[in-house]
Amino acid sequence: MLDIRIEKTTNPKPIPAPGEPLGFGKIFTDHMFIMNYTEGKGWHDARIVPYQKLELAPAAMVFHYGQEMFEGLKAYHGANGGTFLFRPDMNAKRANDTNRRLCIPEIPIEDFVDAVKAVVKVDEAWIPTDPGTSLYVRPFIIATDEFLGVAPSKTYLFMVILSPSGAYYESGLDPVGIWIEDEYVRAVRGGIGFTKTGGNYVASLAAQVKAHDEGYSQVLWLDGVERRYIEEVGAMNIFFKINGTVVTPMLTGSILPGVTRNSVIELCKDWGIPVEERRISVEELYEAQQNGQLEEVFGTGTAAVISPVGTLRWKDEVMTIQDGGIGELSQKIYDTITGIQLGTLDDPKGWRVEVK
Repeated sequence: MLDIRIEKTTNPKPIPAPGEPLGFGKIFTDHMFIMNYTEGKGWHDARIVPYQKLELAPAAMVFHYGQEMFEGLKAYHGANGGTFLFRPDMNAKRANDTNRRLCIPEIPIEDFVDAVKAVVKVDEAWIPTDPGTSLYVRPFIIATDEFLGVAPSKTYLFMVILSPSGAYYESGLDPVGIWIEDEYVRAVRGGIGFTKTGGNYVASLAAQVKAHDEGYSQVLWLDGVERRYIEEVGAMNIFFKINGTVVTPMLTGSILPGVTRNSVIELCKDWGIPVEERRISVEELYEAQQNGQLEEVFGTGTAAVISPVGTLRWKDEVMTIQDGGIGELSQKIYDTITGIQLGTLDDPKGWRVEVK
């Protein structure tokens, strides 16, 4: 058990009232978790303190070489009481996959989960209760050495901040439009595409702006070598239901191994729905849509859970998925995952973890 010192705020902020618009990632709770790393000493001085600004030197390495990582998960009020997280151990494991690739010291899985639980417990009153809302949890690590040489930092900060949030997409479960990007490249195999680090997301912004200018919500990336194999959406993994089979791009090191992605694959297998993790080209996708075999398209991620896709834009072609509405499987997956998260459905896999 992580030994955490707690300092409560003496100036609490007003908690948003039920029904008050929250947006996503715009409001922050009263407290934050911080833990230091020093080479030779390891992770130390775990504490929860009032939410506050950081003081960093202009030479801090995070500013110059981008040595940082982040995770994202949510806390929920259970339908019958209690506070719950969804598969936090998966986030902790993925965090360490990122840490290893970016030469950041790993954090023991139990310490990562303890830190999240502790700060969520302190700010438990901030968890919103309106349908579709949750407390978004953002753990992250930054390199803090004052050094302009290119090398791994010797000191770091691990922090967890919390944000009461509504739906990631304002449209909720209304299907979104996706722009298939064929000019810019986000990541390549052997790079850092599978990690959760800011560099992956800043690389997506130019295409994201282009897509928004054309009226599309997100960008769907193709592989960086042949520019024809589908990888992932900017903020989500992607799934296609083609002629009764659920297909999603396989993990090759250039896309994020999403926690929701993994959950969807497990659920589909439990339900007897064929699932394939493989390469799928944009040409195959277009052909399936033209032949009437592309039955559903949906994105998956912590922020949105499930985001149905109504249209796909590729070059000058606009593919409408069925009638542009949410598909039966997409709805079932959303209802099941959120039901497990909120405690309205049984949790035979032990995915729901109580915060005590």
